[in-house]
Amino acid sequence: MKKVMTASEAVSLIQDEDVLVVGGSGGGVTEPTTLLRELEARFLSTSHPRNLTLVHSTGIGDREKTGLNYFAHEGMVKREIGGHYGMSPKLTQMVLDNKIEAYNFPQGVFTQLYREIAAGRPGVITKVGIGTYVDPRLGGGKLNPRTTEDLVEVINLGGEEYLWYKSFHLNAVLLRGTTADEKGNISMEHEPAVLDGPAMAQAVHNCGGKVIVQVKRLARTGTLDPRLVKIPGFLVDAIVVDPEQWQVCTRLFDPTLCGEIRSPKASMGPFPLTERKVIARRAALELKPGSVINLGFGMPDGVAAIVEEEDLDEFVTLTIEQGLIGGIPQGGVIFGCSSNPEAIIDEPSQFDFYDGGGLDLACLGAAEIDQEGNVNVSRFSGVLTGCGGFINISQNAKCVVFCGTFTAGGLRVEVGNGRIQIVQEGKYRKFVRKVGHVTFSGSYARHRNQRILYVTERAVFSLTPEGVTLIEIAPGVDLQKDVLSLMDFKPHIADPLKPMDGRIFQDRPMGLREKE
Repeated sequence: MKKVMTASEAVSLIQDEDVLVVGGSGGGVTEPTTLLRELEARFLSTSHPRNLTLVHSTGIGDREKTGLNYFAHEGMVKREIGGHYGMSPKLTQMVLDNKIEAYNFPQGVFTQLYREIAAGRPGVITKVGIGTYVDPRLGGGKLNPRTTEDLVEVINLGGEEYLWYKSFHLNAVLLRGTTADEKGNISMEHEPAVLDGPAMAQAVHNCGGKVIVQVKRLARTGTLDPRLVKIPGFLVDAIVVDPEQWQVCTRLFDPTLCGEIRSPKASMGPFPLTERKVIARRAALELKPGSVINLGFGMPDGVAAIVEEEDLDEFVTLTIEQGLIGGIPQGGVIFGCSSNPEAIIDEPSQFDFYDGGGLDLACLGAAEIDQEGNVNVSRFSGVLTGCGGFINISQNAKCVVFCGTFTAGGLRVEVGNGRIQIVQEGKYRKFVRKVGHVTFSGSYARHRNQRILYVTERAVFSLTPEGVTLIEIAPGVDLQKDVLSLMDFKPHIADPLKPMDGRIFQDRPMGLREKE
């Protein structure tokens, strides 16, 4: 059977009502963009395929027009089961408008679920998600009124509660690699991440579905280094060659992102002394020699810049859930890759390590925080982003630092000379009486005795048995006017209430390497 096809021929293998899995991660990381674009073109010209169930473990797109935005046409998708929604706003709007059914489950559960489907097992049984909005008692991950079927159940094993995320049948998958040989063996030497493509391919193949892979180049059979082959040829039904394939959405190719070369010094560029840097610096004070750390999307990626600025990269190991270990994680839209990585492993294995408590520290974002210590990052102010790997990571790391400004929407501060001054307050409060979506459960964290901090530019809180407790305040900040009056609940206040470290507010390195 000839496997090399045009993009049009390949996407014609996808039929009405199929359950279609899409590989990739935000910012074009391992995204099969050519296939997605061609599938959209087919739908617009023929109205087929229709009524797809779209499955994806990560957010896919550039926040504007690529990725899953190609599916944002009425009639093309009937159901979406995703791990993250923030990278494809057009399709996400269809969820918010109640036009398609939609579920949001933890990214790590998804990556492991593909393995369970491949092995013919009934699903993933885990504690990940207990006490959050994916718990059936708090909504079961359903995102709108038209979504009614239960895809996750609470079960009891050995006297303990678990969530059972059920396996389901898959019909097709769209993936990306770097090189294919004529038998369909796929290597990924130029990809910035392996992600869960190998598990997806096994799952779809064992369901009797079609595995379709986009690559940059074609090689003669038998010429690929077997150590580089990530998807064996017997799993692959169709190969589409796109010699113009970009590595990520911001650049054609950067050899430092795939380990082909190592730059003399990975760099995220200048990091000015703003509220963002203040928060990242305070979070970085939790670093300890030998720590293995996860950095979340958004505000927490500034911690990577502090590690670089303080020359700490040889003392700690930074990781991100896409399977990157070591190096400097990239920020912004290409968050899912790292410069100068030490290792690139598959995503399910990364989450096995995370779920088992391997992380010493996780620095994650926070959109809302309530008096119980719950955190919302998945749905707030009319915006749906989803959880991504947040639930896996936050529930299982030994220490979690939630990072975010104290208020949002127009906040302006001045930082320097060891102090911070609030010039203009944000319009929106982030410390609320009750979060709109429970993405992190404070009560579950207390049950597990996790160390939990909530770090802002003006104050630091800790989760204690009494609840959210104010433990530090920034120099130059008025406790009543700048903190307590802007919270919808009254926190406990530590005695003594300590000042935040003055080095955080100085426009020079903090000297953390010397401390180590």
